[in-house]
Amino acid sequence: MQETDALRDVENSLRDFIACVLERKFASDWINKCGISEERIKIWKERKEIEMTKFRSGTAEERPIYYADFYDLKTILQKNWNGEFSEALGELKRIEALLSILEGFRDSDAHRRELLQHQKHLIIGISGEIRNLLIKYRSKKETGEDYFPRIESVIDNLGNTWVAGKGNAIMTKSILRVGDTLEFVVTGSDPEGLELEYQVENFNEQGRNIWTKSNNLTVKIEENHIGRQSDFFIRIKSPRKYHAQSAWDDCVDFSYQVLPAKKLTL
Repeated sequence: MQETDALRDVENSLRDFIACVLERKFASDWINKCGISEERIKIWKERKEIEMTKFRSGTAEERPIYYADFYDLKTILQKNWNGEFSEALGELKRIEALLSILEGFRDSDAHRRELLQHQKHLIIGISGEIRNLLIKYRSKKETGEDYFPRIESVIDNLGNTWVAGKGNAIMTKSILRVGDTLEFVVTGSDPEGLELEYQVENFNEQGRNIWTKSNNLTVKIEENHIGRQSDFFIRIKSPRKYHAQSAWDDCVDFSYQVLPAKKLTL
């Protein structure tokens, strides 16, 4: 459902932005200095443990802030408002009001209460407004303009995560073999709300990979990917004539070690 996706995306965008800003300010111990009580942080960690247990055979988010509620995110913003948060999000009272509305709808969603049509549109509208503020802020910080779309986060099926503010590359410690399937989920946003296209490409297959409107990208690992450092470039672009980087607007590089397929033994 669009409204459920919108709630999830804006929540995660805020989590990523908060983590990035406060890690720059307080270093790796930022969670204990962000203004959240020890009791709330304990709840985050308990939720994380439950989630990790549920996803033993898959991947679960390891960052504690991903188990915070809208209430927690609002508290962190209030306690640390001066600086980048106010620059990006504008007036505190307005953001508090918007987050309070989303918080109420998150409770409804959690309890599976059916929402009215105008409420669904309200969720999508508020979520889009907040995400747009964040993407415009990042775009201006990086290029001086708010014209081009930006990637907000990329997650692969091996548990590697990239978020805005972490440079434009991630050197993973993951090892792939020929025959494996590599999957990416990309979250991006355009300052004017235009529909984005997505692509994943390796240098050894330039020109082969098409652009798609799906933000779920899949690569079948082949022999031409073998190498100590095999780079996969996740890109986005808007439908505009001009782009930030020739044929695309933003790009993130995920690096892996790729080995030959294991030999079967009889």
